[in-house]
Amino acid sequence: MFTYFDHNATTPLEPRVLDAMLPFLREQYGNASSRHDMGITARRAIDAAREQVAALVNVRPQQVVFTSGGTEANNLFIKGAAEILKPAQVAVSAIEHPCVARPAEALARRGWSVRKLAVTGEGVVNLADVDAALQVRTGIVSVMLANNETGVIQPVAAVAERARAAKAWMHTDAVQALGKIPVDFEALGVQAMTVSAHKIYGPKGSGALILDKRIELAPLLSGGGHEFGMRSGTENVAAIVGFGVAAEIAAERMDKLASRLEGLRARLEAGLTQLGAVIFGAKAARVPNTSYFAFEGIDGETLIIELDKMGFGVAAGAACSSTNPEPSATLTAMGVVPEIARGAVRFSLGVANTASDVDAFLVALNSVVQRFRGLTAMVA
Repeated sequence: MFTYFDHNATTPLEPRVLDAMLPFLREQYGNASSRHDMGITARRAIDAAREQVAALVNVRPQQVVFTSGGTEANNLFIKGAAEILKPAQVAVSAIEHPCVARPAEALARRGWSVRKLAVTGEGVVNLADVDAALQVRTGIVSVMLANNETGVIQPVAAVAERARAAKAWMHTDAVQALGKIPVDFEALGVQAMTVSAHKIYGPKGSGALILDKRIELAPLLSGGGHEFGMRSGTENVAAIVGFGVAAEIAAERMDKLASRLEGLRARLEAGLTQLGAVIFGAKAARVPNTSYFAFEGIDGETLIIELDKMGFGVAAGAACSSTNPEPSATLTAMGVVPEIARGAVRFSLGVANTASDVDAFLVALNSVVQRFRGLTAMVA
């Protein structure tokens, strides 16, 4: 039996989501741009999904631009904004996902300067550094709502207030926050937000960029003018429908699920503390399902492999960076020394996990940790 604790990487497809998608993979295969009955059915399904996603983040449906996922949405905003704005400074937090950090860094080749916003030792963006950064003329600011490794919630509304005062366009990658905590576009005061389906028990291959309609972006893809001219290409109807249903389910159960997962995490971290783990960002506000920890002197990748052999799936950090041997960029920005950072393990709970799952994990973890400590003692 395998127990999955890697829900920040991806989540299983909800049965209700699959049921909603299946007709559009079988008999309702029409192109949403076609004017016949099957095309009209597809268009209405997309419109309904747009309303469901919009409701989850408190925007109008016309503000939802469907994309292939979070990476495309982040690139669409950063590159699309850069095409419209005059070159200036782009400021992103030092803990951004690579699909924000790398497009921002690429702007340096086009006359932009790149500024990394510092974070505290708990992994929270330093607002004093934001103030300092905005002394320079800035066109784009991007700060994630919840970090994908630590789960630490960022002060996006406070950063957005400062960005607007500096006449910069403010974006947040809310992929890891959606479905875990309330996400309100208007309350955050941002002009753009990225969300993704597969982190909320929806399908892979569907995401969205939520936009303030008062700003203009240049599209990444030119063609038939789909998605209000922002994302040309025949829509993936089944995936979009799945995203909509996943958003509706997330809204229905978020509060109860968050409370239950927070309790499970507390149970986990009590055990981790007894084992002598370092827990990153533990004193900051975090999304309720995430714990990021390390044991001094024990390599994280080795620990993950051993736990996998025992039937438990955890991660080293961002799934897209799992093959990178360097310490986590997030932990480095937090000032964690490489010797500890290389031991980092990310544990992320999901809807199917139980207290007995957590207890079994702690038993297995204790076994592995004590074995490695014994080997270390023998070598010493």
